[in-house]
Amino acid sequence: MKIKTLQEILKYKSLKKEFAILTNLKNGDSEIFIPNKIIKGEFSKYLDEIEIIFKSNKNGILENDKIFVQTCKNPIKVIIVGAVHIAEYLIDYAKSLNFEIIIIDPRGFFTSKEKFPDTKIINKWPNEAFNEIETNSKTALIALTHDPKIDDPALQYALKNKFFYIGALGSKKTHEKRCLRLIESGFKNEEIKLINGPIGIKLGGKSPSEIALSIVAQLVSEKYKY
Repeated sequence: MKIKTLQEILKYKSLKKEFAILTNLKNGDSEIFIPNKIIKGEFSKYLDEIEIIFKSNKNGILENDKIFVQTCKNPIKVIIVGAVHIAEYLIDYAKSLNFEIIIIDPRGFFTSKEKFPDTKIINKWPNEAFNEIETNSKTALIALTHDPKIDDPALQYALKNKFFYIGALGSKKTHEKRCLRLIESGFKNEEIKLINGPIGIKLGGKSPSEIALSIVAQLVSEKYKY
């Protein structure tokens, strides 16, 4: 690989740009693919196939068995609202799957670096906290506090910004009340249905670690749908 290509890789990683490394397996030539940017030389004729692999979020070898495509995507950002016990297990599972984790909780007594080491914590109300977070349609939100004053603003933000996954902890009765509040806030039923509530797939578990496992399993499932 040429020094120029290595320098480009380091630059795009520092800028948190998504790209792919194209390598000719027969002669070792390499090139960087950036969406919506023209690629030159021998790789240009395979542009359609390269884009298909890139959009699949996977690595792959083109049908000619000559070009290897290594995708370099930013980790999916998962925002957890509520530094509760379930969050401790949820973070361990999520980090092992290369998700980027951010905790929002205005209740400072719930959060500590000892409890959540190596995790970004924002001790502010959601409406303030989101000013410090760069989000997009690849962002996920998990609301865990059971407190409408904290959860509802976060859910509203996630719905407005079309997060790919939105989930909220609570019973069916709790979720019904939550939905009524969102309707009163101007959201439509088809929007509210995007919230996974009660959150998680049905594993039957009741412990914090089991609930966390059911949540991350649902999150991973949704990850491969968008």
